[in-house]
Amino acid sequence: MTPPQRERRAPRSAPEKDPERLYVIAGGGEGTERAEVDLVTLIVTRCEPPPTAQPEQAAVLRLCRSPLSVAEISAYLNLPFSVVTVLLTELLAADLVQARAPIVRSALPDRSLLEAVIHGLQRL
Repeated sequence: MTPPQRERRAPRSAPEKDPERLYVIAGGGEGTERAEVDLVTLIVTRCEPPPTAQPEQAAVLRLCRSPLSVAEISAYLNLPFSVVTVLLTELLAADLVQARAPIVRSALPDRSLLEAVIHGLQRL
């Protein structure tokens, strides 16, 4: 007598294959206003997740204790950029996160200038 075969569970569906989930996360399409964030905008949490936060919002708040770009948030949560933008719009409106422009490399002083200042200070 052969033992019964176990049935394998179906793998969890990826968010891209579950549009209903994305629709619910994005708030059902209500409200057309979206925050003007791009992939390199840095997001930082201002406070701990409130008990009323959706699981995805709480995940964003936990992830962004140190600055993360919107692209990184999207990758860590495995959610499309458009859905993350909707989540961030809600969090920004509730003043739970802060959006910062990324530091532009050309805005930093030249390395040779910094080395000259350090050498000058060492001579004092």
